[in-house]
Amino acid sequence: MLSYRHSFHAGNFADVLKHIVLIKILEHLRIKDKAFCCIDTHAGAGKYELDSEYAQKNKEFQNGVGALWQLDNLPGAVADYVRVIKSFNATDTLNTYPGSPLIIKQLLRQQDHLFAHELHPTEIELLNLAIKNDRRITVQHTDGLKNTLGLLPPKANRGLVLIDPSYEIKSDYETVVEYLFKFYKRFSHGTFALWYPVVDRSRNIQLENAIKSSPLKNVQLYELGLKADTTEHGMTASGMIVINPPWTLATELQDTLPYLANTLGLENAGHYRIETLVAE
Repeated sequence: MLSYRHSFHAGNFADVLKHIVLIKILEHLRIKDKAFCCIDTHAGAGKYELDSEYAQKNKEFQNGVGALWQLDNLPGAVADYVRVIKSFNATDTLNTYPGSPLIIKQLLRQQDHLFAHELHPTEIELLNLAIKNDRRITVQHTDGLKNTLGLLPPKANRGLVLIDPSYEIKSDYETVVEYLFKFYKRFSHGTFALWYPVVDRSRNIQLENAIKSSPLKNVQLYELGLKADTTEHGMTASGMIVINPPWTLATELQDTLPYLANTLGLENAGHYRIETLVAE
C-alpha cells in the first residue's frame, strides 16, 4: 500500500522518541574515526514543512517537537534533539521538520554513507530534492526491506539499519521481524533500530514475543505513551526496539523518557517503558 504520507505526522511525539534514539546511536558511531554505514528502509520525503496542509490538518507536531521548542533546562538527549531540529530552521519559529534521512545526513562525516530507500512515487521525488545529490548518500526507489538484504554486511562493517514502516498493513508486524532476523544473520554485530506504533497492544505483544524467542541478542525496548492503551482508533504510544544499542543509551533514556512522558502526556496519563527484551 502506498497511501501513507508521513507529512500528517511529522514532528509528533513518536518522531521525538524515534529521532532522539537515532541521534544518540549516530553520535556513538561517530566516536570512532572508522567509517560507518546507515541504511534507512523507509526514508519518506526527507523534509516536512509544518505550515503545509498535511501537517496543519491535525497539527500533531504541536504535542511533539512543538511542545519542546521553547523550553529551557531540557535533559541532555532532548536538548541535543531540539538543537538538531533548530539547525533546519532559519529563525526561532518552528517551520521545518527533518525526517530521518536528513537527520542522518546532518551527522554523516565524509567517510560515512547512507542508503535511503523510499517506494512512494511522490515521496521519492521529494527525497531526491531534499538530499541534493550528496555523494555520501544513495537514494533508491525500491522496497527498503528487500534491498537491505543485499547491502549487508556493509563494506564499512559497522553501522545502523533503521526500520521504520508505516504498519498500514497488519502483516507488517510479522514482516519486519522476519527481515530483522535475516539482517541480523548477515550483520550480527550491527545496530538495528525498529520503530513501532501502539494501536492494538496485542500486536505489539506478539512482536515482542517473537523477538524474545528468536536468535537475537542484546535487545532493548524504549517506549513513550501519551495515554493508556485503548480499543479506540489511533496511536496511544510508540517505541523503538534496538538491537546492539550503544552501551550508554539506556542510561541516557532513564532521564529522557520520564521527562517526555510528563511533558507530552495527555491528562497526566503519560507513561514509558525501558526494558531489556533479550540479554547480551
